[in-house]
Amino acid sequence: MEIERWERSEEISDAEKKVIQETWSRVYANCEDVGVSILIRFFVNFPSAKQYFSQFKHMEDPLEMERSLQLRKHARRVMGAINTVVENLNDSEKVSSVLALVGKAHALKHKVEPIYFKKLTGVMLEVFAEEFANDFTPEAHGAWTKMKTLIYTHVTAAYKEVGWAQ
Repeated sequence: MEIERWERSEEISDAEKKVIQETWSRVYANCEDVGVSILIRFFVNFPSAKQYFSQFKHMEDPLEMERSLQLRKHARRVMGAINTVVENLNDSEKVSSVLALVGKAHALKHKVEPIYFKKLTGVMLEVFAEEFANDFTPEAHGAWTKMKTLIYTHVTAAYKEVGWAQ
């Protein structure tokens, strides 16, 4: 119940949805490179997150990570999931469904601690703000902050639903 109340107070307005979709169209045009940048920064800033990836958990060099086909594949997957959410911002059931699948897979199959989603979405906003500085206005930053919260809230709700125990 607490999550539902909190989501309502953070609802993304139609104008904010439009800003998110417009900004995302420019980001997604370079989805693999942007996704790789996000994951590399995530792993450099939070090296403990690499423990969930057997293929690149021992990589320290960002250049080596950038060349990793497995990392690139995961970057495309992450960006694809975000794309599905952005494309369906006007369909809250679809957004919930997509993010529930992501949350359940990461809780049950991959055993990833949910806090990493908060960290990853924070890194995502940092990379967007740097790589798309002209598009990432204060208005866009505010809208994307709500989007980041929406992603984290739905993913962690799925963790609670499956009875995640840390």
